[in-house]
Amino acid sequence: MKVIVSACLAGIHCRYDCASQERESIKELVRKGEAIPVCPEQLGGLPTPRPPAEKQGDRIITKCGSDVTQQYNQGALEAFKISELSGATVAYLKSRSPMCGSGFIYDGSFSGKLTDGDGVFTRVLKNNNITVISVD
Repeated sequence: MKVIVSACLAGIHCRYDCASQERESIKELVRKGEAIPVCPEQLGGLPTPRPPAEKQGDRIITKCGSDVTQQYNQGALEAFKISELSGATVAYLKSRSPMCGSGFIYDGSFSGKLTDGDGVFTRVLKNNNITVISVD
């Protein structure tokens, strides 16, 4: 079984703040060739580091007020192509993010509050019958 994982969980410094959220179990899956790390934000053309972003209505807005919805949508589609090509049926994704969050994401106020919802990439995966497991 092939698995897609958030690249930040595999120790890749691709988060908005140039950090990772490394999990040894995820790194081990990648080392064994059982998982493929992806960063949908980077695949959508966003730089690292970048301003934090949250979902506000149907848009993804950075803390400085820039609309990055198009980059999020493009990145989610590119990451999904990798999922399809690899035959992945499961994804381990970083919780709470506007791209990879599953079940709960930040509410758009940049205050750390959560709301019900899925990130952009998570929605694409779920709509294509790929099981998403939130990591945190």
